[in-house]
Amino acid sequence: MALVERVLDQRRITPAFQPLVHLVSGEVVGFEALARGPEGTAVHTPDALFGLAEQLGRLGELDWVCRAAALEQALASGLDPSFSWFVNVEPSGLATPCPEDLRPALAAGRRLRVVLEMTEREVDRDPARLLRATAAARRSRWGVAVDDVGAVPRSLALLPFVQPDVVKLDMSLVHSLDRAETAAVANAVRAYAERTGAVILAEGIETEADEMRARVLGAGYGQGWRYGRPGPLPRSLAPPQHPFCFGQVLDPDTGRTPFEIGAGSRPVGRTSKGLLVPMSLHLERQALAGGEALVLLASFQEARHLTAGTCARYAELAHRNVLTVAMAAGLDAVAGADGVRAVDLAAGDPLLAEWNVIVVGPHFAGALLARDLGDGGDDRQRRFDYLITHDRELVIRAARAMLRRITEP
Repeated sequence: MALVERVLDQRRITPAFQPLVHLVSGEVVGFEALARGPEGTAVHTPDALFGLAEQLGRLGELDWVCRAAALEQALASGLDPSFSWFVNVEPSGLATPCPEDLRPALAAGRRLRVVLEMTEREVDRDPARLLRATAAARRSRWGVAVDDVGAVPRSLALLPFVQPDVVKLDMSLVHSLDRAETAAVANAVRAYAERTGAVILAEGIETEADEMRARVLGAGYGQGWRYGRPGPLPRSLAPPQHPFCFGQVLDPDTGRTPFEIGAGSRPVGRTSKGLLVPMSLHLERQALAGGEALVLLASFQEARHLTAGTCARYAELAHRNVLTVAMAAGLDAVAGADGVRAVDLAAGDPLLAEWNVIVVGPHFAGALLARDLGDGGDDRQRRFDYLITHDRELVIRAARAMLRRITEP
């Protein structure tokens, strides 16, 4: 532990850079920075370095040190500004403020074409923090990449919420092209890339055969030992003719609820809760029937509206490896005992006035968005303003407003 503390205190992190290549032209278009501790020590490898830093409670600080070191070397290289620099980030570490001594390097790094690279595991584990991290990247005019896609297939459905500019296929996919699961992941990623203009990068390319399989998977860019192992930056390199292109997607809906987002784009109707129940059940059945990774997000105002039947359906959905989330006031952790993520809505949350059921998958999107008019009496006769939509972009915007409330359990 003392060794890690000295490494952190003295900022003794050295980045190694692995080239990123355009598969058709073979040209280098950027580099991924990989952190290394002092050579010859027990913390030289990133696994050991980050594992011990996490035990010390200094993971966030290490994350900042690694980024600052990478950006300093990228700037010092003098390479053309059109190259892209992929730097890894642990969204859980972003809760740690940037240390004061590293701020100049981070500020200078804004001149570079930086892409923040996040693991797919974080997409599933803590959506709210991940969305904050991506929003910060957009404000800095940086790109966003999601790493290891396919390693956790259920996270595929969350790609549209993060809106990465670059999707990095896990190396296991390149080496298992004949598996049905690989084809499912590849088709879902292709669909996302076609809708958004994102680019696909395959990891773990070691041979010409790997490169051919990567191109079949839809990758236009690649990374792996075929193109170079992590090491120092080259002294000179011709500017790329096919650089990464990434847009700056800013979220226009911050602070708005799902119903407010929907009502701003679609006509709103008015009816009783009893007549809307079949519509909500239909969306849940879509999630149950689908064979793809899906996200189901639902808000019920108060915990008493989660009936035994609803809880049983949601438990079945969670068991099928779907991210299933229930939100309501008074909802405790017991509600998530069957794999359902439970979110207890705080007093004053505007979502308390809404009943929302949102289903999103790689190829399906639908939402019931409703706002309570405040009637008393029979529950099924309570009136709601509502809209039902299958507009994928609108559904995703509404879902993102709910994902912001989901934190790591």
